[in-house]
Order: sequence, then structure tokens, then C-alpha cells
Amino acid sequence: MSNPNVVIVDASWHMPAAGRDAHAEYLSGHIPGAVFFDIDAIADTTSELPHMLPAPADFARMVGALGISEGMTIVVYDELGLFSAPRVWWTFKTMGAKDVRILEGGGPKWRAEKRWVENGPVVRAPRQFEPSFNRARVAHFATVRDRSIDRAAQIADARPAPRFNAEVPEPRAGLKSGHIPGSLNVPVSLLTTDGKLKPAAELQALFAERKLDLSKPIITTCGSGITAATLALALEQAGAKTVAVYDGSWTEWGGRADAKVES
Repeated sequence: MSNPNVVIVDASWHMPAAGRDAHAEYLSGHIPGAVFFDIDAIADTTSELPHMLPAPADFARMVGALGISEGMTIVVYDELGLFSAPRVWWTFKTMGAKDVRILEGGGPKWRAEKRWVENGPVVRAPRQFEPSFNRARVAHFATVRDRSIDRAAQIADARPAPRFNAEVPEPRAGLKSGHIPGSLNVPVSLLTTDGKLKPAAELQALFAERKLDLSKPIITTCGSGITAATLALALEQAGAKTVAVYDGSWTEWGGRADAKVES
């Protein structure tokens, strides 16, 4: 924690219906030295879709102001154990950060072990972040539409089964119910135990059961791109070689009149 080339990042984010303020919780107590990464602010705020990736130059400016450079070791955590931290892990990796880690168990494990926390904001000296955008880690609507037709890549949906199967309405108003044609359901709840990612062997067995071939390209999706990143993390840990996250996810797909839906 005293190493100037290591930065700790609180990536906590909560669903709107949770009634929780991640930034206020950060200010009331966080891992010492951690800076707060606001998923909704370090984003393309001109988009109507939530927390879409910003332009690389904008990302570099915003995280540079937090005192983060692309060559540092970046340790990300969240206060649910493993929920929003993978989204920030994926964002940093996509933008060219060299060494990004996730703290296993996150804030809940840290607190359960009665480790020291501090309150208030953390201000680090600004650093220069040199972005190197990896387009292969991101999938956009047109690509997902084409892959749902030609099946050149598998599409894996991290939403709960009732939402995938159109048995319950979407939490965001105005969205259709169902799933992208040809996609497979791998609910994010199946990937973790006690806020920690399951071992690689268990993940491999789960993906095989869900008919996901780790040797083929995979696109992950979810409600708004948060848990799609957790699924991407789990796939990479299990040995998948080519994984992209559909940034717009169901918020985009389910809101477009030209997007076909299976239920």
C-alpha cells in the first residue's frame, strides 16, 4: 500500500433500485489510500445509454487526474465482493493499462478481517495515462447483430434466467423482454461464491454445461455492461482466448426497434 507505483481503486457501483450511494459510502470508509472510480462519470456522458466507455483521450484525462498511469499496478475492488470491480478492471484493460488486478473478496472480506479503513476523499498527485485502446475487447450493436445471425461468435448473457426468458419485466422501463437471438444464458450468480470468483475448474465445468466453447470467440452481455464484465473475467480465468463485452448490452438491444428478440 505504500508503493507509489501501486494504486487502489474503489469501483463500487449499485443498481439504481438498491437505494445506495456508492460515493457517500466511500467517503464514510474505504481501504486506505483508495481513490474512487465513478462508473457513471468516467464514461461517455453524451450517450443516452448508461456508463458507456468514454473516448480514450477523455478516459486518460479523468483517470490521470486520479493519479493513475497505464504502467502502474492497479488494484480494483468493490463493496459487494465481486460486482462492479470487473467492469472497471475491463475498462482499464481495454484502455491499455498493463497490470490490473481485482482484490479477491473486495471490501466485505477486508472488513470481515477487521482491517483498517479510512474516511474522506483521497487525493493523489496527477499522473499521465497514455491510452492504447484495444478494440477487440469491445463489441458494438452491429457486431452483435451480425454474430447473432452468422454465429461466428457465441453470445453469453449474464442476466438472471427470468429476465433472459422474458418471465419478468426488465428493471429499466421501456425495454423489451427476452434475449438476443442465439444467445446463451450464464447468470452471473453462478460464477461466484461468497463474493469471490469460483476456481477455474468449476468455471470450466459450468461453461461446458451451458454449451459455451472456450476455444471460440465469445461476446458477453447483460443489462447495462456491468455483469457482462464479470462474465468476461470468469471466461478469461477459465481459459477463453477471445472475449469481448457488448458495451450497450440489453439497455441498447432491448430499446431498439430494429433489434430482434427471442423470448
